[in-house]
Amino acid sequence: MTPKAVFWDMDGTLVDSEPLHEAALVAALRSVGIAPPHDLHERVLGIAAWPVYEMLRDEFGLDLPFDDWIVRKYDHYLPLAETLKPRPGAIEVFNELRALGVEQAVVSNSDRLIVDANLRAVGLVYPGMRTVSRNDVIDGKPLPEPFLRAAYLAGVDPADAFAVDDSLTGAMAGLAAGMKTIFWPEAPMEGPTGAIVINSAEELRAQLGL
Repeated sequence: MTPKAVFWDMDGTLVDSEPLHEAALVAALRSVGIAPPHDLHERVLGIAAWPVYEMLRDEFGLDLPFDDWIVRKYDHYLPLAETLKPRPGAIEVFNELRALGVEQAVVSNSDRLIVDANLRAVGLVYPGMRTVSRNDVIDGKPLPEPFLRAAYLAGVDPADAFAVDDSLTGAMAGLAAGMKTIFWPEAPMEGPTGAIVINSAEELRAQLGL
């Protein structure tokens, strides 16, 4: 049976945007004379803009105010968003669930500006679509508030919903919200305790009863 609701992470889960985020971050860092650390990707995957800024400020000496820094990063990112591609199989599953009447929302640790730009780039925009950005909650992932906000908007009990996320940060948020949590990483890895770990869109379809 298909679930009552499915709440999707965006970056890396619905859209293949993580390489674009990394490229924009690297370009922004280099523009202020900071060499990107070799483990940058692992350190920022699924993390919201403010904690990333704090890490860059405290460990690498980034001395721009946050507002100036984020504008610089987004100035690099937004032109790249025009080249954005969906994650193979993900949006097809989203649309199939939508046709079946399953409640859905996109739940992201990205700012509203990025959520809207990314979803427009891949054509995932329609009247009544529910999205939760980092700007819509007090506490982002790995805390449960973003997924709980989605459940509230959809009018469903969190226990009746699935959360789908590609990052450990997001999977932890789904579990903390009391949702059945599908961890679909970019590359095979262990997930947090309690998560359902998958490695393909076919496995995703099976877990969602499609």
